[in-house]
Amino acid sequence: MWSGDLQDIRQYPKDGGQDLYVRLAASDVDDIESAGGSHKAKKLVMVVGISAAAAVVFLALAFYFQHKKRKFKRILTGMTEQRGFVERSQDFLLNEVVFSSNREQSAERNLEELELPLFDINTIKMATNNFSEENKLGEGGFGIVYRGRLAEGQEIAVKRLSRNSGQGIGEFKNEVKLIVKVQHRNLVLLFGCCIEMEEKMLVYEYMENRSLDSFLFDKSKRSLLNWERRFNIICGIAKGLLYLHHDSRFKIIHRDLKASNILLDKEMHPKISDFGMARIFGTNQTEANTLRVVGTYGYMAPEYAMDGIFSVKSDVFSFGVLVLEIISGKKNRGFYYENNDLNLLGHAWKLWKEGNALELVDSSYGDSYSPPQVIRCIQVGLLCVQERAEDRPTMSSVVLMLTSENATIPQPKNPGFCVGRAPNETDSSSSKQEESFTVNQVTVTMLDAR
Repeated sequence: MWSGDLQDIRQYPKDGGQDLYVRLAASDVDDIESAGGSHKAKKLVMVVGISAAAAVVFLALAFYFQHKKRKFKRILTGMTEQRGFVERSQDFLLNEVVFSSNREQSAERNLEELELPLFDINTIKMATNNFSEENKLGEGGFGIVYRGRLAEGQEIAVKRLSRNSGQGIGEFKNEVKLIVKVQHRNLVLLFGCCIEMEEKMLVYEYMENRSLDSFLFDKSKRSLLNWERRFNIICGIAKGLLYLHHDSRFKIIHRDLKASNILLDKEMHPKISDFGMARIFGTNQTEANTLRVVGTYGYMAPEYAMDGIFSVKSDVFSFGVLVLEIISGKKNRGFYYENNDLNLLGHAWKLWKEGNALELVDSSYGDSYSPPQVIRCIQVGLLCVQERAEDRPTMSSVVLMLTSENATIPQPKNPGFCVGRAPNETDSSSSKQEESFTVNQVTVTMLDAR
């Protein structure tokens, strides 16, 4: 309420100023406050609405692209229509640590995600006629191998892990991780695997002539391996090992090279198989030590069997044993000569020193061989089985010495494991020793610092 003369406040003196009070009805004040609150509420609702709409659109797009990705992945890895089958299989293979050594873990980290076809169990059952006995190819500690044929006509060999045994799981994963990364004409080809419930299977290319030992140590079949075929088998194995040690993406030590792990295709070309015991080395790594010694007696290098030390030279030793077995047609393990004080390596070394190396030749292929070529192979074999690892050649040198007639070949030194059987062993025990088997574990009780 103004009691004085009315005056335009725009012309009011600026100095000093004047307080101005405006009285309003209570209802007017409530209207102003409610108008301001309503504006804030509307603004909040608008922000929340826009955010919710954006979230819905984002989730829809994420779901769409994830669905597309899974669908594309199922097309690539295929062979199944079961929801979650691929994911469970990948988890089984990738979420377990296969390599236990600290040195080996660094190499494992370099492995990319597996890109391996996964077969449905029904596909495998149909291919093998529900694992019928007539399709059984062989049996080992891991389980049974079956022959099969896929719907498109491709012949396969199915390695089925025993369902009643907990053994072999680590080797199964290890083989999948390694062999899918390497491809060579002298390495067996892995088509894929099947992992469903308790079933774990590996699917390989089918090898018509099975394993080398089925010919080499069978009196009725060894004559089918003339010298030309044996020499080609020796060279093929050497080239496969060279690839593993030097030319593949990873330096791989096989650790269980033997006659039963060499498969023969229709043309008798050799292919190295069974990578369950294999290990990956780092780029600059030369050797490793393990408390779990695995492999097969008769093929193990001395430093590996005694101290658990393995390297590329361990495979070279096994290759040397294999060369002498291929030439002689006799097993190193279970071989005893005359007075029972020499194994095959010792016998070959004795004949070499006496200048009678050709007496080692298997009589089943008669005189249809080249003596200089056989002598060269025996010399290379003896170089590979030398007792000291540093004396053994690399596989690149081995391939050169085998394939070049002009290559300079050094004289071999004393081989490892030139020991015979104990005096109290009976003749009946020797027949048991002729059986070849893989050692699952040997405990090393004494270790020296290196």
